[in-house]
Amino acid sequence: MNRMIFVNLPVQDLSASIAFYTALGFSINAHFSDETAACMVWSSEIYVMLLTHDKWRQFTKKPIAPGSTSEVMLALALDSTDAVNKMNAAAAGSGGMADVNPKQELGFMYSCSFADPDGHIWEPFWMDPAAIPQS
Repeated sequence: MNRMIFVNLPVQDLSASIAFYTALGFSINAHFSDETAACMVWSSEIYVMLLTHDKWRQFTKKPIAPGSTSEVMLALALDSTDAVNKMNAAAAGSGGMADVNPKQELGFMYSCSFADPDGHIWEPFWMDPAAIPQS
């Protein structure tokens, strides 16, 4: 079995979140989706489970953090700096907030961050491992 990751995120408005992640290039796996959850596919190994607050509470009794806070930043590797910028723009145009952190331009790596409608922070990035300084 391939190693996979399922990132579980609580969302206030499931339909709006599905539309947001679809605009970013995710597809929906209807087999693992219903009126309380949506399985959004990034790749054959990376999935984002969007869970209504009621569904989220079936997994943990810990409080849901308000969107104004941050706990994690989820990074996605993309093929180019242009793809990074396009994802950032798609986030801004689909109910998210672009550039929530300063852009990083390190020569061998480029990234920017956006927040989804619930405040979850994502950091698309491009990196050229061969260009990483050796020191």
